[in-house]
This record gives sequence, C-alpha cells and structure tokens, in this order.
Amino acid sequence: MSFMGQAIELATQAMGSTSPNPAVGAALVNNGCVVGRGATLPPGQAHAEVVALNQAGPKARGASLYVTLEPCCHWGRTPPCTRAVIEAGVSEVVVAVTDPNPAVAGRGIAELRRAGIAVSLLPAASPEHSEALQLYEGFARHINTGLPFVTAKFAMSLDGKIATRTGDSKWVTGPPARSLVQQMRRETDAIMVGANTVLADDPQLTARDSDNRPLPRQPVRVTLDSHCRMPPESQLLRQPGQTLVYTTPGAPPANARRLEQAGADVVRVNATADGLVCPAEVLADLGRRGIVNLLVEGGGKTLGSLFDGGLVDKVQAFVAPVIIGGADAASPVEGAGAKLMAQARRLNKTSIRQIGEDWLITGYPLTPPL
Repeated sequence: MSFMGQAIELATQAMGSTSPNPAVGAALVNNGCVVGRGATLPPGQAHAEVVALNQAGPKARGASLYVTLEPCCHWGRTPPCTRAVIEAGVSEVVVAVTDPNPAVAGRGIAELRRAGIAVSLLPAASPEHSEALQLYEGFARHINTGLPFVTAKFAMSLDGKIATRTGDSKWVTGPPARSLVQQMRRETDAIMVGANTVLADDPQLTARDSDNRPLPRQPVRVTLDSHCRMPPESQLLRQPGQTLVYTTPGAPPANARRLEQAGADVVRVNATADGLVCPAEVLADLGRRGIVNLLVEGGGKTLGSLFDGGLVDKVQAFVAPVIIGGADAASPVEGAGAKLMAQARRLNKTSIRQIGEDWLITGYPLTPPL
C-alpha cells in the first residue's frame, strides 16, 4: 500500500468519531520508512498531523508528510496544524485534497510554501484523489451549508420491493451486504428512519461488531414520528447512545412524555401541509447539533419526503437477485414522486459493485428540470 493509501486508511478508520471536524489521516515518511502515523481524534483533541508528528518525534525533521486533507491554518479548538508541521522541520507535504472550509481553502498550503516546505497535490485523475474526495463530501456539504450530507440507503429486490406483502423484510440481502451496512453505520454520525419502520421492524439502529455486539461509539439514532406513536419499549430506546425523536406541535403531550421517560430526546419542529414532520427543519437542527453525515435507512415515506424535497445528496441502493412480487408489497421510495419521467431524479457519477450475491449501486441525484 502506498504512503497516501495508508493515510486514507487511517482517515477511514476515524470516520464517524471526529464530527464536526473532518476525519484526516497522516503518514510521516523518512528515508523510505513510515516514522509516524496519525488520525484525527475526537473534537477538542489532536488532529492527524499532530498525532503523527508526536509519534515520530525527532524523526519528523526532514521527513515527508502524506496527509489526506490540506493542513488547517486557523485556530479552532486546537492550534493550527501548519504551525506544528513547520516547527517540526518537515521538508515535504503531499496533500490528497484541498480543504473545502472557506477558512482554509488553499491558505494552509500557501503558509507551508512560504515557510520553505515543498507542497504537492495529488493529480485530480488519480484514484487516491477520488477516494479522498469521497471522505470529505459530507464535511464539504456541512461546512458550506450547515446541513448534514444525506445518504439514502435501501435494500430492494430485483423488482423493486423492500418487503413482502405481509411486511416481512428479513432479509432482502445476504450477509456480506449486511456486513457492509454495519461499516456504513460505523462511519456515519447519525441514522434516520421513520416511525412506520420502528413500528414494523422494531430496529436497534446500532453499529455492531462481527459478533453482533454494539460498538462503544454509536451514531445518533433519529426517528421522524409526527405524533410520537412509537412505543416507549422500542428497541432503539434501549440501546447505548442518543436517540432523537422529531415530532410536530400536534403530537399528544402524553405520548411525548412517555418517550422522554424512556430516554428519548423529543424535538418539536413544524409540520408540513399534510401534518408530517418537516424534513428540511430536521436537517437544519441536525446540522446545528454537529451531525455531518446522515444515513437514512427508510422507510418509503421518509425517503419519499426527502427525495420530493431535493434533500438527498447520495444514494446507496443494494439490489438482491430475488423477485418478491405483490401489488401491495412496499417499495423503497414513496412520497409524491415525479409526474413525468423527465422530472425523475436521475443519478450522476454512478458506480456498481458486487457484494456477495447482491449488487450495490451508488450515485448522486441530479436536480430534475422544472
């Protein structure tokens, strides 16, 4: 694995634990040997460059630093990383991608160059540049808009069903695909579903290890429940970590109190014209809470409201080679939908890969023409 590849791997391992800061990986190389490795620590603690520099000690002088994101040059909760890199005597810095934060955006690179450090950027066409860009698509969205990056994830049959006509949905996909979903959960800040999914499936919405045990760090669990219908004994209220229940002013106060007594944080937002939780207000509130990456796992009504509002940034759709059938079987996306095919939300920059016997299609929704 290349030195930048090692840095990308370190950044990937830190995903989900650093928000609202980006997850960065760094590798210090001296005379062809890695002398320091680092990944961004939780907020308020050291950034990746500083972790790697501390590990390298005196060996950092004259070394080359491979870092997934341009070193920051401003004060936040911690001092600027550029200052630490300069003071350590690093001679060269290789950057995978520039920082989308307007407070940095090339200024970190310029400061390093003024200090006499050679700085190079990966070519835009290189696979590692593309891989690093994906690491920061959520951070770029959040730092520039204040909103989380919304990924719609669903698993469906070849004929577009997410469950049978009786509501049975376990399991549409096989173990390898479900294992990848656990990785997605580990790397996200929050997971969102609608009340119907809670009532039908009673999910835990936890990130778990290979032995099905909850991990120490859990993403925030988010439920859209316009009338606080979910029962207080729901499994997701008995799991470690935080559960946010977004509801409307019309929700019965007694229902809300029961959920609060069960451990939920109930948040009231305005309702849409049809009396449902306003998804745009939910996203704005999550952004204010420091949620950078949001994984939406359904169901159809929740995903439909997000697609109807143009609020989905990325789609990750698992397709299983199975036919379910049934006119009444649920589909992954409901809502109002497109009136004309020309108004359908098509995906850009699509990719497909096989996961066990299933397929994962990834893409980014384009805004349809009016």
